[in-house]
Amino acid sequence: MKPLMLAVALSAGLGAVSATQISPAAGADWRPTITPVTAPSGANSAQPQMTVSPRGILLSWVERAGTRATLKFAERTATGWSPATTVAAGDDWFVNWADVPSVLRLDDGTLAAHWLQKSGAATYAYDVRLSYSNDDGRTWSSSFTPHHDGTKREHGFASLFQMPGAGLGLIWLDGRAMGSAEGHDSHGASEGAMSVRFGTFDAMWKQTSELPVDLRVCECCPTTAAMTSEGPVVAYRNRTEDEIRDIYVSRLENGQWTDGKPVHDDNWKIAACPVNGPMLSARGRNVVLSWFTVKDDVGHAYAAFSSDAGRTFGTPIRLDETSALGRVDVALLPDGSALATWIEFAEQKSSFSMRRVEPAGRTSPMTAVTAISGARASGYPRIAFDRNEVVFAWTENQGGQSVVGTAAAKLATMAVAVR
Repeated sequence: MKPLMLAVALSAGLGAVSATQISPAAGADWRPTITPVTAPSGANSAQPQMTVSPRGILLSWVERAGTRATLKFAERTATGWSPATTVAAGDDWFVNWADVPSVLRLDDGTLAAHWLQKSGAATYAYDVRLSYSNDDGRTWSSSFTPHHDGTKREHGFASLFQMPGAGLGLIWLDGRAMGSAEGHDSHGASEGAMSVRFGTFDAMWKQTSELPVDLRVCECCPTTAAMTSEGPVVAYRNRTEDEIRDIYVSRLENGQWTDGKPVHDDNWKIAACPVNGPMLSARGRNVVLSWFTVKDDVGHAYAAFSSDAGRTFGTPIRLDETSALGRVDVALLPDGSALATWIEFAEQKSSFSMRRVEPAGRTSPMTAVTAISGARASGYPRIAFDRNEVVFAWTENQGGQSVVGTAAAKLATMAVAVR
């Protein structure tokens, strides 16, 4: 992996700022180097996911041994990753390159985790299973589901987040209204539609809600959620009757989800799910969203910013240089800019690439974090930011086995000039 040199500036104790407060010269003197970090994962590991809490960055992944799958996690420390800790394991899990388990530390220190478990013989008959730990992962509760429809249909692509005050919130794709769980190629309009649903649990792990967010969405694109100072905002790939599959956003207001609306009218018409979801990141009322779409048969990655907690978004900013395979991620920085990642595709080669982007549209040069396979086995590369460090995680092939790789870059802190 080649070292990364990229210009970015971070504010010193200023919190989130608007686009008009970011100097055009901000970041000119900031040039960190990405350094490979020994990952805590073992052989046959994949499906990395990262979450951020007041304690720092947490990495989770799945390890396979025959039919058995094990969900593990580690946390970022001053000296590297903590030792791997096991959450759960099973021989009846649904393990998929895009539908990824996760582990999240809530504000009170409780750990919450989710994975996918088969509920029937059909290909896509599986449930979201949740568990929690009050002792830093030494022991875990019996697993339970946030959905109670009783159907042997697809329930997956969950996004977990801290609810305001206390408790867990999550959204997931829910196939209870669909007529088949045998395959995504059978997802016709006459069979019913995939939906996005939302659930909450209080601090005592009593379920306090289960609500629909959108009753017709794309069948297998990952979802995303972020917490703003005005409550949660979620994004997902919608599906119209005319097979337009653009990225939609919804906000929780007064206990109900707003009608989903497109972040941008890409008008991507495709008769099958592209398995390419959006990603959100938020600080206060500032939100950034990244996503993938196709124009004139060429894939591109974009980002757009919101300064009103996700009600409206600005003009899309293109991220890729030549074309993209998507699989985006994004992390909002304290100065209001963001680091965005995607899989770049050029000259029949693909790379886990990144650049810094500002709300006004200025971007840093694109830089490859590492070469990566464009095949599905490489999954979704991840990025996370905490304090003065950016961490990267991805899946690579070593000697015929999949292995999770990680790297980090220290971000120098500097004052942001104000116009």
